[in-house]
This record gives sequence, structure tokens and C-alpha cells, in this order.
Amino acid sequence: MRERMDTAFVPGDYFARYTVPQIFGAGEVCEVDLGCGDGGFLLEMAAHYPERRFLGVERLLGRIRKVCRDAEKRGLANIRGLRVESRYFLEWMIAPGSISRLHYLFPDPWPKEKHHKNRLVQESFIPVLHRALAEDGEMLFKTDHEEYFEWVCELMEASPLFTRAEWNADFYPKTDFQKQWEAMGKPIFAARFTKSHVV
Repeated sequence: MRERMDTAFVPGDYFARYTVPQIFGAGEVCEVDLGCGDGGFLLEMAAHYPERRFLGVERLLGRIRKVCRDAEKRGLANIRGLRVESRYFLEWMIAPGSISRLHYLFPDPWPKEKHHKNRLVQESFIPVLHRALAEDGEMLFKTDHEEYFEWVCELMEASPLFTRAEWNADFYPKTDFQKQWEAMGKPIFAARFTKSHVV
């Protein structure tokens, strides 16, 4: 019988910072799927890039359990799943410079103006993201919500900490949300932001 893989990362201390070797047992950086949902995108990426490490972050326990089960069924040793809030993870849990690529795909756009304060990407979020990313790190963002797309682009482009770059991801699986929205004829908006070298 195949030995069970330990794909769930359960921190011993939620007030400590963790490095990639502490999470994966090896490596200097990892890619993070922030709000990974049921893990379809994460699993396809991990299968396609076995040499990379992928961490799925999700606040809902049922979803992260599914990601871990599916990774184990497929024998994907380069995946870990972590149940925690996205902002808390980036600001307080991951060691600075640990993330090579952050995938932020089809998040809740909080469309009502009174709920905009709940959006992850705010002016105060940008230095948090910058600190978490490795020296040549980047954030890849997709959404079907044009107003939220414009919101994110405006904030990121106004900051000296990031530079808008061309989308150059050769292999990039569609999430279930993307498939759903495209089937309904909705346009998809995508942007890539690279970490600037600020002195």
C-alpha cells in the first residue's frame, strides 16, 4: 500500500513565521494560489510543473481538505494546503521573500460600494505583498469583474513597489469560475505585476 502523503500544512503556532523549507521540507520559494477553492487550478499547475512547489491557501476547511485529498490521490508531492485567511497569511505567517508567484484568481469582488473595504487589494495590502514576494516575484490576477479589475490595476500601477508587465504564462489552466463565466459569454480580465527593486 502506498504511504500516505502529508499534503496539509498545519502550523504548530499561528503566530509564527514560516519559511518554505518548514512548509515543504526543502526549497527556497514556492508559488501560492491565494483562495485556491477546490484546487482545480492548483492541481493542474502542480502536475505540469513537478519541479516547483505550490501552496494552496483557503479559509474554508472543506475546500482545503478536498485539495489535499485530490493531491494525494494524484501523487502530487509538490502541493501543500493551508487553511487560513489570505491577508493574515501574507502579513504574518509567510517569511519575507518566500513567494515566487502569487496567483490571485477570481476572488470575491465585493461589488457594492459599502463592501469595498472588504476587498483584499487595498493600498495597505501592496507593501505586504511586496515583502512576501521573492526578489523577482510576481502576482498574476484574473477576474470577470471589470470594476474590480480596474480597482486592482489602479492601485498596483500607482505604487512604486510594482510594475505592470505583459502576461507571459505559457501554461495556465482555467479555473472552474473562468470556465463558468466564459460559458456565459462574460469577458475575462487578466494582469501581471512584477516586484520592483526599490532602494
